[in-house]
Amino acid sequence: MTRNPSPRHRRRTAYSAVLATALAVPSVAAVVVPAAAEPSLDAPVLIDEVYGGGGNNGGVYDRDFVELYNPGDEPVSLDGWSVQYGSAGGTTWSSQTDLTGEIPAGASFLVAQAAGNDDSQPDLPTPDVEGGIYMSGSGAEVALVSSTDRLDCSGAACAEVADLVDLVGWGSANTYLGSAPAPGTSNSVSVARVDHAHTVDNAADFVTGTPTPENSGSTGEPTPTPSPSQDPAPELVTIAEIQGTGDASPLDGQDVTTRGVVTAAYPTGGFNGFTLQTAGTGGDPADDETPGASDAVFVYSWAAAQEVEVGDHVEVTGEATEYYDLTQVAAETWTVLDEPAEPVEPTVTGWPATEAEREALENMLLAPSGEFTVTDNYSTNYYGTVGLAAGDGPLVQPTTAGRPGSDEAAAQVAENAALAVQLDDGSSWNYSSASRADTPLPWLNGTDPVRVGAAVTFTGPVVLDYRYSAWSFQPQQQLTGDSPDDVQPATFENTRESSPQDVGGDVRVATFNVLNYFTTTGDQLEGCSYYTDRAGDPISVRGGCLARGAADAENLQRQQTKIVAAISDLGADVVALEEIENSAAFGKDRDQALSDLVDALNAADGAGTWAFVPSPAEVPADEDVIRNAFVYRTAGAEPVGESRILTDAPEAFQNAREPLAQVFQPAGGKTAAPVDDVVVITNHFKSKGSLGPWPGDVDAGDGQGRNNESRVRQATALVEFADEVASDARTDRVLLVGDFNAYEQEDPIVVLAEAGYTDLGPTTGEYTYSYDGQVGSLDHVLASEGAMDDVTGADIWNINAYEPVANEYSRYNYNATILYDTSPFRSSDHDPLLVGLDLAPGAPSWANGHGPGGNPKHDD
Repeated sequence: MTRNPSPRHRRRTAYSAVLATALAVPSVAAVVVPAAAEPSLDAPVLIDEVYGGGGNNGGVYDRDFVELYNPGDEPVSLDGWSVQYGSAGGTTWSSQTDLTGEIPAGASFLVAQAAGNDDSQPDLPTPDVEGGIYMSGSGAEVALVSSTDRLDCSGAACAEVADLVDLVGWGSANTYLGSAPAPGTSNSVSVARVDHAHTVDNAADFVTGTPTPENSGSTGEPTPTPSPSQDPAPELVTIAEIQGTGDASPLDGQDVTTRGVVTAAYPTGGFNGFTLQTAGTGGDPADDETPGASDAVFVYSWAAAQEVEVGDHVEVTGEATEYYDLTQVAAETWTVLDEPAEPVEPTVTGWPATEAEREALENMLLAPSGEFTVTDNYSTNYYGTVGLAAGDGPLVQPTTAGRPGSDEAAAQVAENAALAVQLDDGSSWNYSSASRADTPLPWLNGTDPVRVGAAVTFTGPVVLDYRYSAWSFQPQQQLTGDSPDDVQPATFENTRESSPQDVGGDVRVATFNVLNYFTTTGDQLEGCSYYTDRAGDPISVRGGCLARGAADAENLQRQQTKIVAAISDLGADVVALEEIENSAAFGKDRDQALSDLVDALNAADGAGTWAFVPSPAEVPADEDVIRNAFVYRTAGAEPVGESRILTDAPEAFQNAREPLAQVFQPAGGKTAAPVDDVVVITNHFKSKGSLGPWPGDVDAGDGQGRNNESRVRQATALVEFADEVASDARTDRVLLVGDFNAYEQEDPIVVLAEAGYTDLGPTTGEYTYSYDGQVGSLDHVLASEGAMDDVTGADIWNINAYEPVANEYSRYNYNATILYDTSPFRSSDHDPLLVGLDLAPGAPSWANGHGPGGNPKHDD
């Protein structure tokens, strides 16, 4: 999910100047920079809003603009000043607009910039100064300079320019004030300060929203506020009349006055308002006196939110608007009333089944009833949002539920849309930004896990609102990790399992994607860039070099500790690994990283407990930097002969890892004949990411994503390879395992099924992967008919995909709450899948009626 800070940024109150500023540039480590020139005490002027979309067709206005603001008590002459524009990289200040005129005290000053060629776009208010700069929405800088001398600086060097008065960098800018740039603009949004705030931190002071250009007025004075005689107060209306029974307010665009009880207030966090509900409403839905119309509305006013409290009886006057489909009143005046009001009761309701039913409850205080399940915790690490699904399970990938393009897949899409709701934190904060990372995350505390598939228990009321194109349950005030316990309105079931279920058998085979386990760390190479923690210290490699894992030895140790714990506790005799370093890419022995992992396993479990299968004598000439591999417990299984890699289908695997095959038998062997042998072939097909070479690799829109033809070609080649290896091994027992990057009902898995292989993952009722708030399995164990006769059970151990990404080694110290631990949980992003085999001749089989009852997990 992409989520932007709240764009509501109309400015209402006078500003108290903060005069110390700082410039910063991003780096792989923290950078201390000198203080910038302070704005002059007799001329404090701020860059208050920047709009970089008007120079393009489709903008809200016909021109780009820069709006200045004078927060002081005296007018300021701008004669001889300039507004200057710099590139995103901050290396050149490419153009400028010289200023003339005076900016009144407490007033704005509009500097118009480049115009588009779309006559349908509204005109700006009359500008105070005309300019002609085309300003990028994706990222750039604007500086206010108290001279017309062109800036010649970038990054921290701009701090030494004495004439610099103010600066804002947005989007991808590398020069900005404070911890990070302001959000990016676009044709439809600008960036503007909230109530002229100037904490000298662009990321904290600016939010995105609909442009609101203001000039200084034709008289040089701010436009006077109409008196009651000039503009009578609107007639009092009910909140239900404002909401109406449709999806938009029937009073949209009209000034209204209404009354209600405050049910939630957000003076912090970026919502900048509160919810107001008609007194005496709520409780039993059967008692609703305004069916089809909500009795609550969001009141947008940062200033009012500072003054009201939950439970206050309040009257507000302002414009009724639809803000990105959320009905609100933009309050210009508000009064906390002395007269008592009947309290609001939370409406007791299950998840509304239709959009109309949800609209009828918009912004109302609810006590959700019925079952809810966590379906998405990825964004919790960033925005404090937990995705929920109404019902007793998470949302499911459409191509897990049905064939691509089928009615079943379409029905799953519709069901996912109908059941999804977010559990939010009452804010628009992005905790991954430097300005928020020191605030503990909501919901995640390192003790009580928030896992996909966990049941949710509501312990307090919530407000139903609509933000970021999604319905959300909001707490009654902003929630952070520092909030009192009673602010958090929900708790979560702990569904962690310390080990997989018993799958039986005398040999247990598992597959496990180990998420770029590289023992060649970034600091050993040239050119690497990094993902960094909140202190700017490198944690994992971002790009620029061949390494893909940890940045240095300290972070490798964190990663390795979790992977070792996962493999050790998995209880497998043979573990097929995907996404481990191919050390040959770094001029080392191809098996070096694999050997390092086995050393770590033996250090944890005892010398000689584990061994790895050496690389084949012949390997492909052009291999990926990641590879497939095998490790095994020496007391449980042993390889028969050498490993073998597919080398005669280079076209099919030009964008993927070639399958690796190994014959295994129980340790010591049951017989001298291959009757107790099994062929295990580990795979890592092409992902759904960068586009492959075949015509069918383009996303067809049927749910399979990119590179479906590549994966089908790889599946087809795999079938032929498996037949050859099995024939040479003189056994019909074959397991095709690994990360196939295809969900259960997608074409590559169907190719394997039609070749006689049975996918064992669906027998577990669980899934190995979670993406976009939906679960499904990209990892599979597919058994040949001969192997099915010996299967005793299967299990997916949900230690990774269902866990928050915040628990990964790669997110260490991203937030004030350290969520990393040394457990197996979130050791990777894929879950391991474990299968038991009884290879003793004549043993009873799962396929012959001894399962799934033979698997304790499925006894019920």
